[in-house]
Parts: sequence; C-alpha cells; structure tokens
Amino acid sequence: MALMQHGELSKTLLHSQAHILNHIFSFIKSMSLKCAIQLNIPDIINGHGSPMLLSELVEALALKKERTQFVYRLMRILVHSGFFIKQSIPTRNDQEQEEEGYLLAPSSRLLLKEDPRSLMPYLLALLDPTLTDPWQDMGIWFQNDDITPFHTTHGKSLYDLAGEKPMLSQFFNEAMASDARLVISVVLEQCRDVFQGLDSIVDVGGGTGAVAKAIVNAFPNISCINFDLPHVVNGLVGSKNLTYVGGDMFEFIPNAKSVMLKEIDKWIMHNWNDEECVKILKNCKEAIPSKENGGKLVIIDMVVKQVDEGDNESSLETQLFFDMLMMACLTGRQRNEKEWAKLFFESGFSDYKINPVLGLRSLIEVYP
Repeated sequence: MALMQHGELSKTLLHSQAHILNHIFSFIKSMSLKCAIQLNIPDIINGHGSPMLLSELVEALALKKERTQFVYRLMRILVHSGFFIKQSIPTRNDQEQEEEGYLLAPSSRLLLKEDPRSLMPYLLALLDPTLTDPWQDMGIWFQNDDITPFHTTHGKSLYDLAGEKPMLSQFFNEAMASDARLVISVVLEQCRDVFQGLDSIVDVGGGTGAVAKAIVNAFPNISCINFDLPHVVNGLVGSKNLTYVGGDMFEFIPNAKSVMLKEIDKWIMHNWNDEECVKILKNCKEAIPSKENGGKLVIIDMVVKQVDEGDNESSLETQLFFDMLMMACLTGRQRNEKEWAKLFFESGFSDYKINPVLGLRSLIEVYP
C-alpha cells in the first residue's frame, strides 16, 4: 500500500513537472512560427505547388546544407503545432521508397504574404519586442504605481509611443488592418442584415480604412466616415461614399445612422477601463438617432464565456490571453455579457443583442 502511495506521488510530481515545463516553454511555439514567417517558409512551400522535400526547402531558403538539420527541427515543431502537414511522396530515384514532404495546413494559409486576409503583419506586430518586453516587467509593475507594464518598460503609453514613432504607428496600423480584413469579410458574408436599412455609418477607430472600404464596396448606398486620430488619417484619400475624419472619440463622434466600434483595425472598447468606455459609449449615443429612427451601435468585440458554459476550451484560453495582453499594454480588459450590459445601461442605452458568430468575437447590436 505504501509503495502504491509513493508510486502515485511520484506520478503526480512528474505530471506536475511536465505541466510547468510545458507552460515555461510555450513561448517557443510563437517564436518558432515567427521564425518561419521571417524566413518566408509558408510562401515558399505554397509556391512549390506540391509537397516540398526538406532538401528542396533548404535549397529554396538559400541556406548552407549544414543548416538542414536545424530546418528539420524547426519544421518538426511547426508540424506538431498544426501549421504544416507532412506527406509521404515517392523518391525521385526509387519510386518504391518514400520521403516526407511539407504542405501548408489551413491555418498557415492565413500567413501568406499576398492573401488579403493574411495575419502575418498581426503576428509580427504582436511578437515585436515593443509588445513582448512589458511582460518581463509585469512583476515589477504589480509593485509600483505605473498605469500599465508598458509604461514600466517604455515610460509612456503605447499610443504615445506610436504617435512619436511614425514607423511604429504604421507597423501596428498594418497589423490591425490585416485582422480587420479577415473579420469584416466574415461579417459581410454572415451578418449582412446588420447593415440593412442604414444610409450612413461611422467607423470609430477605423485606422487606415480597411473595414470602411469593405463596407462601402459591399453597400454602395451607405456613406461611411472613417474616424480616427488625426495622425492616423492625415493624407488618406476617400471616395464618393467614404470620408476620412480626424478627431478624438473621447471628445466627439461624427453623426450617422449607426456607429461601429471594433476590436479590429484598432483596439477600441477592450482598450479602456469602464469609466473611459462609458464616456465613449455616451458619445456614440449622441452621434446616432433614436432606436425608432433606426439608430444603433454596432460593436465587434469579445464576449468572454464563463468557465462553466461549456465553451471551447481553446477559444476561452485565447480570450483570456487577450485579456492579459490588455493588462500588459493598455488599461482595458475583455468582458463577459454581464460586464458589457453594465456599460451599455450606464451609458443610457436601452437594449442590446449579442450574436456569437465571429469565433473569438461576437457581433453586438446596441440600441438607444
């Protein structure tokens, strides 16, 4: 009996050790993927047109043959993580023998440079030291009076730093736009009724206009104002039904039949604390007509599921990752339905409807 107890204890200790080590090393997945993007591996394999041998990949990468074993090890972890697929193919010299070639997995197709929905800019931005360094200082931040760990690391907010460095601002605008193009394509396919009956819409925090352009292309009868900070929209040229307006959403929002707030293009609601969100929402309410006259607010953002709701565990974990990202770099948070409802009613809105059709995100319609 004692031996069994000791055996169970040893098994528990080893399982606990493996659990801890797996989390310690989990950053290796993202950094390995970043390396593959920097080497242009997804595009090289896609351009090959058939399963690509390791030797062919090394040759296409223009690497020395001595690097072959290291490329193999990089691809092994990426295959294990589900970004590439291994497929056996006959050898060139002996059709009875087989070698392993690499193909793209569905997720890696979203990392191709020329795909308009590519998340490559998003990946490179989120894994840039500007955003990863604050995690090193989070323990220090808990013990000081800085607003965010980002302030502890950089001495200022993310927005202030981006405002001072045009290249950094462009870097993150491109990242948010890449995410926006993917999500809005799904919105326009699955939720077109949201835009029915609207003749005008303001896209708040619209960045360089990826979402606004998609909306006016899909609905030529809708006039769209792409509203963002002056340094973001300065120099951007609109069209017949697309206008760029610079301003501060904490001060005012242009009038329209509907206002859109998104966690794409630019982080909006989950960027800010509750007091700041209420101020934004009140400005939104002032910018639109009554519910009877067709006014509404459209929000694309995460609605965090409760642990006991039986939600997909991977999706919930990703939502919690985003919540921690907001804590590390900004003053906001991810919210569950009760927390969203509290903000809406405090801001003077009368009702809301949540449609969980966007994977990690939901489409929320809020009525004056």
